[in-house]
Amino acid sequence: MAEQNQKYPQFRGQPRLPKFAIPKRYDLKLNPDLAACKFTGAVQISVDVVSDTKFLVLNAAELSVSSNSVKFASANKVLEAVEVELFAEDEIVVMEFKESLPIGVGVLTMEFEGTLNDNMNGFYRSTYEHNGEKKNMAVTQFEPVDARRCFPCWDEPACKATFKTTLDVPSDLVALSNMPITEEKQNGNLKTIYFQESPIMSTYLVAVVVGMFDYVEDNTPEGINVRVYCQVGKSSQGKFALDVAVKTLGLYKEYVVCFTCAVTTRYFDVPYSLPKLDMIAIPDFAPGAMENYGLVTYRETDLLYDENHSAAENKQMVVTAITHELAHQWFGNLVTMEWWTHLWLNEGFATWISYLAADSLFPDWKVWTQFLVKCSEGLQLDGLAESHPIEVDINHASEVGEIFDAISYQKGASVIRMLQSYLGPESFQVDDLRGLASYIKKYAYSNAKTEDLWSVLLEESGEPVNKLMNSWTKQMGYPVVSVKLNDQSLEFEQSRFLFTCSHGNGQWVVPITLCSGSYDARKIPSGHHWIKVNVEQTGFYRVKYDEGLSAGLRKAIERKYLSTCDRSGILDDYYSLSMSCEHSLTSLLALMSSYREELEYTVASTVAKIVADASPELVGDVKLFFINLFQNSAEYVIRDFSVLLSTQRLMGWLKLGWDPKPGESHLDSMLRGELLKALAIFGHEATLDEANKRFRIFLEDRNTAVLPPDLRSVLTENFKTLSTFLFSALTAPSRSCFQAVYIAVMLGVNKSNKSGYDSLLRIYRETDLSQEKTRILGSLGSCRDPEIVQEFLDFLLSSEGEKQDVVVGVSVCRESRETAWNWLKANWDNLTKTYGSGFLIAHIISNIVSPFSSYEKAAEVEEFFSRPDDAEHSEDGEAGHRTHPTSTQPGLNAFKTTRISHTL
Repeated sequence: MAEQNQKYPQFRGQPRLPKFAIPKRYDLKLNPDLAACKFTGAVQISVDVVSDTKFLVLNAAELSVSSNSVKFASANKVLEAVEVELFAEDEIVVMEFKESLPIGVGVLTMEFEGTLNDNMNGFYRSTYEHNGEKKNMAVTQFEPVDARRCFPCWDEPACKATFKTTLDVPSDLVALSNMPITEEKQNGNLKTIYFQESPIMSTYLVAVVVGMFDYVEDNTPEGINVRVYCQVGKSSQGKFALDVAVKTLGLYKEYVVCFTCAVTTRYFDVPYSLPKLDMIAIPDFAPGAMENYGLVTYRETDLLYDENHSAAENKQMVVTAITHELAHQWFGNLVTMEWWTHLWLNEGFATWISYLAADSLFPDWKVWTQFLVKCSEGLQLDGLAESHPIEVDINHASEVGEIFDAISYQKGASVIRMLQSYLGPESFQVDDLRGLASYIKKYAYSNAKTEDLWSVLLEESGEPVNKLMNSWTKQMGYPVVSVKLNDQSLEFEQSRFLFTCSHGNGQWVVPITLCSGSYDARKIPSGHHWIKVNVEQTGFYRVKYDEGLSAGLRKAIERKYLSTCDRSGILDDYYSLSMSCEHSLTSLLALMSSYREELEYTVASTVAKIVADASPELVGDVKLFFINLFQNSAEYVIRDFSVLLSTQRLMGWLKLGWDPKPGESHLDSMLRGELLKALAIFGHEATLDEANKRFRIFLEDRNTAVLPPDLRSVLTENFKTLSTFLFSALTAPSRSCFQAVYIAVMLGVNKSNKSGYDSLLRIYRETDLSQEKTRILGSLGSCRDPEIVQEFLDFLLSSEGEKQDVVVGVSVCRESRETAWNWLKANWDNLTKTYGSGFLIAHIISNIVSPFSSYEKAAEVEEFFSRPDDAEHSEDGEAGHRTHPTSTQPGLNAFKTTRISHTL
C-alpha cells in the first residue's frame, strides 16, 4: 500500500483532472444484477487527445476495472495499458500506456464491475414491495460527483459529452434512461435495450432506472411525450404531477406571467431540447428530486399526490419540486456551470424561476409571500460566522456536498429576486434576445460562469450588474441596515449581521427601497404615519428601526396597512435581531402582540415558527403568551358555537377551525394545521382533547372526514432545499410544521401508556402513502418520555425505517434532546457509513444539536466532532478508534454551520 501511495504523485491530491484529453462521446453498456446487487459494464469513450501524454486519468470510485480490457485505439494503432491503478482517496483511475497517445480523437475502451449499494448514491438499489414480495430496483443518483461510482468517466461539469446507453435487464422490468428507446432485443429472460444518443451533457445528469413501474402519460402541443412513473398501483397519484409538468414545459418555452410586477415576461424562449420527459418516483431517494436530463427522479413525497389523503402543502410541494427540476432542463442541463464553485447558478436560479412558474399556474396560492420562508432560511444560515459565500472555491470533489445548502439555494434565489427588483422585469425580459434568453442561447450546450451571466445582463440593462452582485456572491454574510429618523431625515447605516451578538466586517451595495405612510405615495393616512424599508422584502438584508419607527410599524400592523410580505418580513427581522441581542425579548413580544388577529397564512406561520427557546423558569409564561396569541385565530374550536356566532369579533375566524369549509382557499387549508399545531405544542388542553377524540375516530375509520390530511400533515419541504435553522422552544423544531393531531397523541404517550405510539406505528406500517409515513415520523419524536424516544430513534435505523426520512425523525422534544445526542454519538459510525459526507448527515447533525442552548453543550458537541478517535477507552485501557478515521470531518463541517440556539 505504501508503494502504491507513492505512485503517480503528479495526479494525486489535485482539485481537477488533467486537461490533456477531452471526452466527446460515451458508448455505455450496463448489466445490473438485481438479485446479487452487483453490476457489470463496458464503456467506449471517444477521446480527443490535445497534448502529448502517455497517461489517461479518469474518475472512478468503488469500481473494479479489468486491466486487460483497457485499450486505446486510434486510426493507426491499438495501444494496451501497461498499468491501471485506482486510488480510492482521490477517486481516480490512472491508465499508463507504453508510448504517447496519438494527438487527435481515439477510442478508450474498458470493462468494469461494481456493487449496487444501498447508500442512495452512484448506481444503487432501492427496495419496494410487489404482491407482498420485496424486490430491488436499480437507480442512479450522480449529482454531484457520483457518476464515477457507476462507470469510469471525466466526472466534472465542464467535461460535457454525448451518451449512448445500452442496458441488459430482466425481460419483465421497465428500463429507463435519458433518451427514448430505439430498439429492444429479447434473449430468453433478458432483454437488451438501446437508447437514442443524447445531446451533449455533463456526467452528473446521466440517469438509469430499472424496476417494475406503472405510468400515466400525456403530450405537449409540440408533441413531447411526458410520463410519470411510479410503483405499480399508484399511477392515479401521478396525474396531478403530469398535468403540472405539461403546463410547465409550455411556460418555460414561452413565457411566465410575473404577478408580483404585473408583467408578462419571457424567460427562456428556447424549446425543450429532448424528445421526451420522464419523471419517476423512487422509494429510497436522498434528495427531494434530481434534474437528470429527460429522466427526472423524485422522492415519492415530491411527485405523487393523492386527492383524498394528501394535504394542501403536499400539493404545493409537488408543484414547486416539478417547476424547480424542469427549470434545470434549461438552467443547468442545457447551460451548465463550469465548476461547482458556480453551483448557485443552477440552484439559485432554478429555485427563483420555480416560484415564477408556480405563481403563474396557481396565482391564488400567493407563492411570492411564501417565498419569504426561503429567504429567511438563507438569512438564518448566512447569519452564522461559519457561513460561506455564494461562490465558494471547491478544491476537491469531497467538498462539493457541503455547499448544497441554504446559501446556494435560498440565498441564491433571493439575490436573484433582489437583482430583478433592482433592474426591473424588462431587463430580464428576453424579447429580441434580451436577458436570460440571451444567456441561454449564447451558452446552450456549453458551460458558463457567474461572470458570464453578469456580462449578459450588463449588456442588456446597461447597469453595472457585476459591481452590484459581486458584493453579494463573493463575500459571505449580509448587512443589517439600521434606520433612524433624525429631524425629518432618514439616516442609514450598515454592518454585517451575525447571531453571535456582534457585528462583522463587510460592505454591500444595498438596493434600498422604502414607502412612507402608504404604498401609494399620494395617500398618507392622517395620524398613522409609518415608514417601511425593504418594500415587499425583495432585498436580502435585515432592517433595524429606531423605537419611534418601530412604534409606527406596530400600529400599521394592527390596522392592516402593511402588505402580507412586509408584515411577515418585519417580524422575521425583529425575531433574528432579538436572537442576536440587538432587540430585547420584551420588545419582540410587544411586536408579536400586534399580530393577534392575523389570518394570512404566511404571516401566521411566521408567528408560529418564531417561538423563543425559553429557559426553564420562563417556560410556563412563554406557553401562556403563545396560547393566548394563537387561540385568537382558532378560538371557536374551543368555545360553544352559539357564543361564537353572537360575537361579531370572531366572525372572521369562522373560515378556520378543525373542519375544511366548502370552497375554502389553499392558504386557509394550510393555516388551519399551522394554528392548531401551535396550540397543541403549547399544551392547550381543549385542543389536545379534541385532537385525541378525532384520532380515536380515525383509528376506526381511516377515511373519516374528522381528520383531513391538513390536520395530519407535516410540511416536508424539498430536501435539496432542506434548512434546519428555525427552532421551537418547547418541543420539536417548528420548521417541520408538525400536525396538531399526531403531536397531540404523542404528547400523551409515556412508557406506561404507549397506545398512541403503537397506533401511529401501526398506521405507518399499513399505509403505502409516503407522505403519511413522513407525517408520522415527523411526530413520534415529540413524545416527552425519553425512553419512548430512544425506542423510536432505534426504529429509524431498523430495517423498517426509511433511510432518507431519518432526518425528519431526529427532531425531538426538549425532554429528549440529550437522548437524541447520545443516540447520535452511539450510532456515529453506522450513520457515516450509511450517509457518507452528504447533505443528509449534515442535517441529521443540525437537527439534533441546534436546539441546545448553552456554551457548555456547544463545546461538548464541537469536541466530539473534532477528535479523530473515540474518547471512550476499551477495557484494556487503549483508546478505541473509529471505523472511519476521517469520518468526523463531515460532522465537524456540519457543526460549524449549525447555530446552537440562544437561551432567552
